[in-house]
Amino acid sequence: MMKHISDLKVNADRLRNAWEKMATIGATPAGGVHRLALSDEDKAARDIFVAWLEDIHLEVTVDDMGNIFGKRSGKNNTLPPVLSGSHLDSAPKGGRFDGALGVLGTLEVLRTLTEKNVVTERPIIIVNWTNEEGCRFHPAMAGSGVWAGRLDKKTIYNQTDSRGKRFFDELKRIGYNGAVAAKRFPLHAYFEYHIEQGPVLENSGKVIGVPRGIVGVLWKNVFLKGLANHAGTTPMQARSDALCAAAEMILNVNELPSRMGRGMVGTVGEIHNLPNAVNVIPDNVHFSVDLRCWEEDLVERAWEKLKAEFKEIAEKRKCALEIKESMNLSRSAFSKSLCDKIIDVSRKLGYPALEMVSGAGHDAAYLSDIAPTAMIFAPSIGGQSHVESENTKWEDCEAGTNVLLHCVLASAMEK
Repeated sequence: MMKHISDLKVNADRLRNAWEKMATIGATPAGGVHRLALSDEDKAARDIFVAWLEDIHLEVTVDDMGNIFGKRSGKNNTLPPVLSGSHLDSAPKGGRFDGALGVLGTLEVLRTLTEKNVVTERPIIIVNWTNEEGCRFHPAMAGSGVWAGRLDKKTIYNQTDSRGKRFFDELKRIGYNGAVAAKRFPLHAYFEYHIEQGPVLENSGKVIGVPRGIVGVLWKNVFLKGLANHAGTTPMQARSDALCAAAEMILNVNELPSRMGRGMVGTVGEIHNLPNAVNVIPDNVHFSVDLRCWEEDLVERAWEKLKAEFKEIAEKRKCALEIKESMNLSRSAFSKSLCDKIIDVSRKLGYPALEMVSGAGHDAAYLSDIAPTAMIFAPSIGGQSHVESENTKWEDCEAGTNVLLHCVLASAMEK
């Protein structure tokens, strides 16, 4: 064991090599990755990740949600472990850093500890959570949600993608339906390292972001049923055009945040139009609604306004309206002591830090229910994420991983 573990630093070249290897899996021509949950690309990413865990002799476990855990033993393995990780699945044509940096950053932490023969009091476990993005299968953070006891496993198993493929069938197809039940176990602490996915850190000139929590997130699916008919022979006043109704509703979602204020954001990111033919009036439209805000009551009040407006529009357009909820996540507050630890470590390592709030959802939201939880953010260039141009400076990746190393190590040394 090293005499001065305070001097430990990660191997930045090794971290970058692992990240570059992972970024080839599902790589897109424009420099991003397309690695949807439970796809062949997700399987390939999982396979190489497991091989890397085995290379440093971790005890690998896969649960029946496909969550992958790698355990490094401590002096006292009866003590609750320190858990750290993120996800390897991506958004459609998403970025190379989102999720993967947190998984590979934790891997580099464990490689460093192993290389330097550091023995911790507690075990340390690395995790890759299944279906964090929720793009192929709703809802997001499915693996951590089931593990934490917040989501129902059978309901998740029966979710289908846009091609009708079932979550469970795809999980089994790629060989990651593990024999161990996805069920939470005692934890001492949870750390999640991630890119910020916004412009705040870059604009502030800070290197490390320390979110005090995650905003509340509400996802709804809106279904409209009108009447299909010939586009040339049906008078305008006689139409039940589901797409026109959806268009009005979507504009209302876009205008809602300016009416509500207090930092609310609203997005329609998914839309399906049938029969999707140039000369046929649309009769079936499905679109998503995503509302987010730190103020806990504002999201629900905003949705009630939208719902009333949607009903009015549907009646005017002579369309049937159905609404289903796919996710409703209250804001998550992180552990003050762990956040303070990140700030202290950042200061000692010479990295300027900024306290903030996360506008993106993360697996840490569910983990914060059951254990002291904190996140470490690295700046996103131009605030871009979920796009192929997503990028982060390598010196910032190294800085964040060094902060993660010393935070995980400090927690794992606690008796």
